[in-house]
Amino acid sequence: MLPTDALLQLTPQGLYCEAAGAWIDPWRPVPRALITHAHADHARPGCGEYWATASSEGILRKRLGAGIKLIPVDYGALHRIGEARVSFHSAGHVLGSAQIRLEAGGESWLVSGDYKRDADPSCAPFEPVQADVFITEATFGWPIYRWRPGIAVAREIVQWWQNAPERASILFCYAFGKAQRVLAELACLGISDEILLHGAVEALMAPYREAGVQLPPTRAVSSLERKADLSGRLVLAPPAAHRSVWMKRFKTPQTAFVSGWMAVRGARRRRGYERGFVLSDHADWDGLLSSVRESGARQVYVTHGNSDGLARYLHEVEGIAAEPLGGAFAAERGDNEAAANNDAPDGA
Repeated sequence: MLPTDALLQLTPQGLYCEAAGAWIDPWRPVPRALITHAHADHARPGCGEYWATASSEGILRKRLGAGIKLIPVDYGALHRIGEARVSFHSAGHVLGSAQIRLEAGGESWLVSGDYKRDADPSCAPFEPVQADVFITEATFGWPIYRWRPGIAVAREIVQWWQNAPERASILFCYAFGKAQRVLAELACLGISDEILLHGAVEALMAPYREAGVQLPPTRAVSSLERKADLSGRLVLAPPAAHRSVWMKRFKTPQTAFVSGWMAVRGARRRRGYERGFVLSDHADWDGLLSSVRESGARQVYVTHGNSDGLARYLHEVEGIAAEPLGGAFAAERGDNEAAANNDAPDGA
């Protein structure tokens, strides 16, 4: 647990910085929230004001309401909030995602939020940031998780899709972040075919296009005639649509799921997909270790996923003071794919 005199404290509302009078990704409504990114488990409705990156504004207003009080900030800009100095730095997770650095009383803390180290054409790359104390996620905090380049996975997706011209190819992926990354990777391969989208994905496309992310042309499935021939079309949909009435308009489609969880043997079969593609918007094992090292932190706290295992490894092998951070973080472990939302809270 956190020391009682630490810059950040765990409260029923979440991580709280008294010096800034602000909570980071609060679990409940609070007067002032500092938001790392717009996934549902990090940005919740009802707060008095939200501080977040300018590039995340479109998604946040789409999800939390156009009328929220939002203070948009640029990456790297230093802000005086209360008695603390606060800055937001790219996390490489999804559009607008940030690590948040807070400094007060001669001490600096870095809260990673969710992050990844891999190249991703749909968002700004991860920025290494130094601090005295680092709070890192560990969603994929096991050595078995090591990612291949996204462009290589995109080539596999194209081959799978184009090898079945007589069927619709439905690729299930999280509606915010993963779907847009897949589309951006396809654009990098020169794919200019129109891609069909479930409504939950289509609703989140505008902020990416407005941010200048290069994407293939897309169209909502619902805009097509009911009896339109969908053979040979690639369709992106959230996992929640897999066994829904929405699927009835497709005749014998081939299905696949793209997620970091597909690296686990049997995961695809348990979920009922024909194919699995391994692509994650979280850091893999090597990415987690390099981020901790580059932070230069003397103390590390680990949340989500394998928090116990990663903290133990950092302490016993790397010689870094590290421990898991409990509270509500402890309940958010493993594969959150089955969440009721249209995308898993952590966008794995």
